[in-house]
Amino acid sequence: MLRRALPCRPEARRILVGTLLSAIGRGLTLPFLFIYLTDVRGLSDTRAGLVIGWYGAVTLALSPLGGTLIDRFGARRVVLPCLLVEAAGTGSLALVDSTASAFLVITLIAIGSSAIWSGQNTILASLTDDGERQRVFGLNFALLNLGIGIGGLVSGAIVDVTRPITFQMIYVLDAISYLMPALILLTLPAVGRRLVADPADERPSTGGYLTVLRDRPFRRLVIFGLVLTTCGYAQIEVGFTAYAVRVAEVTPRVVAWALAGNTVMIVLAQLVVIRRMEGRSRTSALAVVGAVFAAAWLVLGAAGVVGPGNALVAALLVVACAAIFGFGETMLSPVMPALTNALATDELRGRYNAMSSMIFGISGVIGPVTAGPLIGAADGRIWVVAVVGGCLTASVVALSLRRLLTPMQDGRHPRTAPTSPEPTPAPTPA
Repeated sequence: MLRRALPCRPEARRILVGTLLSAIGRGLTLPFLFIYLTDVRGLSDTRAGLVIGWYGAVTLALSPLGGTLIDRFGARRVVLPCLLVEAAGTGSLALVDSTASAFLVITLIAIGSSAIWSGQNTILASLTDDGERQRVFGLNFALLNLGIGIGGLVSGAIVDVTRPITFQMIYVLDAISYLMPALILLTLPAVGRRLVADPADERPSTGGYLTVLRDRPFRRLVIFGLVLTTCGYAQIEVGFTAYAVRVAEVTPRVVAWALAGNTVMIVLAQLVVIRRMEGRSRTSALAVVGAVFAAAWLVLGAAGVVGPGNALVAALLVVACAAIFGFGETMLSPVMPALTNALATDELRGRYNAMSSMIFGISGVIGPVTAGPLIGAADGRIWVVAVVGGCLTASVVALSLRRLLTPMQDGRHPRTAPTSPEPTPAPTPA
């Protein structure tokens, strides 16, 4: 299954290696930003939520520019400097000591990350054909989470809220990890160039983001993504962590182990899920993702109910929530980028991927800002109801998208077509 999921081109395989290496650094810090800002640096819950939400706002504001630059100059010229800026910003988190410095550093990180995701997806799409993209994007996500899980295990054994230097150490290591994909991209000088030639006498392209926004199926996909990520991914850093620590009363180390469980689920299930999804409806898979995410949050809600009285059961439920969430991710990760690039044209591929990444920017603003107050009300029950209802709403939106897609776009045709036409029978003599 791994051999089948690997891309044909060696350049794409090396890009995947860069994903794994940078993800290890990301895993060191992913679950701890909210705890670091509040319990180590002394920011209030509200201010920490605003800082994390500001990251989403800046990313959202700059993502359209990133997509335009990718289409105009090529992903390479955009991704390389962004990786360097991201590394500088992440390392600077170790020096944060106030709300003002936190906002400054988060702004730098947001500038760097605003075009990395869309740029890397554009590069992978340019190195693969439509028949293998869904598998490759799924493998990319599995490697991403494998790295995050490895980093999470390491940081879970290191971090201590009474020793700020342990947090400073993981942010410096995270910064170094962002240099790995940059070095790999530098060794591939032909990768990430502009996808559409622009001769001097060619009339400049028109439409831009207006053309992307006029694409009705893609608009529906964006709506689905906004609802799902706001009630799903955007809750991981603040909602999930804060609910687990404050309501379920588990330790930060249990949160790290929960993310490790999330990774184990993804690594074990991703290749199997990729294989089972070939030739099946992508919109149906997206609808199932919403239902799985809703189930995960219900399990976390149960941890909040039993947490104060039974720490072991609460810890097991928190880990189970992350594992169930990970199973949903194994279906979402190959489908969302594959469907985005199935709808995109080479001329606007950077903008399509930028719009797709903007989903995370918008939800990154809404999720952290709302999670804190919702978790603080009614012992977190309002937050649980909100995120469960949102995930189920996303499922309904996904089902409504199917009628707007061709069978090929929806993945309902086999992804492996014969390389040569079937022989035509010779005519029978009269």
